Amino acid sequence: MDRKDNEKTGKNFRIAIIGSGAGGILAAIKLYQAGVGEITVFEKASDLGGTWRDNTYPGLVCDIPSHLYRFSFAPNPDWSRTFSPGSEIYSYLRRVAEKYNVEEMIRYNNEVIRLEYYEGRWRLETNQGDQGGFDVVISAVGILHHPVYPDIEGLDSFEGDCFHSARWDHNVSYEGKRIGIIGTGSTAVQITSAIIDDVEKLSLFQRTPQWVLAAPNDFYSQEQKANYRENPEEMTSVYNSLAQTLNQGFAAAVVGQNDEALAIIQQGCQQNLDDNIQDAELKARLTPNYSAGCKRLVVSDQFYPAVSKQNAELVTDSITRIEAKGICTADGRRHELDVLVLATGFDPHRFLADAEVIGGDGQTLNQAWARGNYAYKTVCVPDFPNLFFLGGPNSPIGNFSYLLTAETQFAYVEKLISLIRHGKLKEVNPKSGITQEFNTNLKKEMKGTVWVSGCQSWYFDHFGNVASWPWTFDKFEQELSEPDLSDFQN
Repeated sequence: MDRKDNEKTGKNFRIAIIGSGAGGILAAIKLYQAGVGEITVFEKASDLGGTWRDNTYPGLVCDIPSHLYRFSFAPNPDWSRTFSPGSEIYSYLRRVAEKYNVEEMIRYNNEVIRLEYYEGRWRLETNQGDQGGFDVVISAVGILHHPVYPDIEGLDSFEGDCFHSARWDHNVSYEGKRIGIIGTGSTAVQITSAIIDDVEKLSLFQRTPQWVLAAPNDFYSQEQKANYRENPEEMTSVYNSLAQTLNQGFAAAVVGQNDEALAIIQQGCQQNLDDNIQDAELKARLTPNYSAGCKRLVVSDQFYPAVSKQNAELVTDSITRIEAKGICTADGRRHELDVLVLATGFDPHRFLADAEVIGGDGQTLNQAWARGNYAYKTVCVPDFPNLFFLGGPNSPIGNFSYLLTAETQFAYVEKLISLIRHGKLKEVNPKSGITQEFNTNLKKEMKGTVWVSGCQSWYFDHFGNVASWPWTFDKFEQELSEPDLSDFQN
């Protein structure tokens, strides 16, 4: 180990983290605990929290159980419900960040616009100017923060209040008004359920019906919370049990490794529909023509009762245009509206697309990903040394706990960073051939998953590739257990 390598183990070693959502907070905490000298988190917004900062719409609830959707090292005995409201998750992330002094590492209102790898370091530039060189860069930008706006004629001509669900305007009252919602994913389902009793009329514009699994969102009693506080090992037991159920049940089912679990999920969704929708015509329009799990499964025990109410209308005729006073559909109707909500989701495939990222060979990341995003085991890309991704290409997405995915990835990334800090690798740069082989196998295995069984979803990128993990979660953990140095250039 030469002097330069030895210095990397000390305070001269600099790491940049892009994003202060759950992944960025996790990385900052763990790197600080590992003794990294200088850690800087670059955040484009003025606050931390990522998805849970940006989304504040009525009815927002996480569809992963509360006691699983948390950092393994930061249990929370005070979750209010089985599935946490978004505001509670935001508060949880802020408390964790404050406990570990993460905010001291964050530079707010600093959007990364350029990264260039030069002489073994990343030169980083934000909209605030040159930020200097970093030995390692970790992208924790997340996937649900680039809102998608529908390409519908006349959208800009609507004279009422109109906004994306991720940009909810709390200055606009929906009480006693005619509300239109475009979209029928989890967001639209939650908004519909939350506001239906307060509006004059709600028109839900559906392009494709969704399978909806009923899951009561019960409150935790004060006694239950007190028990968790006094016996934290019980929270660990619940965490492990929920992880096992989700990963060996649902996660295995959607990748074709647990047909029995998939059949149970399908049966549960059908039962929810049958029990709550009595009108045969409405039921037919709410019934998907694809398997449960093909799209992200919607979890709600309130949606079907809500959409059945007299002041709710499910509109399944396609939208032809939007006018000043409302929406026109293919059946010739004009649906007059006061407020229009665009619950049309996000583009989850952009990653660092808004920044110019120049690798060691002069190629940009956007050029490398011109035909679709790819990575070595979801965390790094050939010819972009010492650049790591949390939630990178083909990470387990969908009805999984992102925090569990991010912790698995970061534990692996931390081992790779340690190899650099201690001089065992000059740089972490996966071999192109190994990476290509991994992605060839990934695409081959994807053919056996439920995601390609006959539906369109946001899992598909612009080239028809499914951007998720086609194996079990156990395999994900195994693949990211220990680095194989032979997979990297020396």
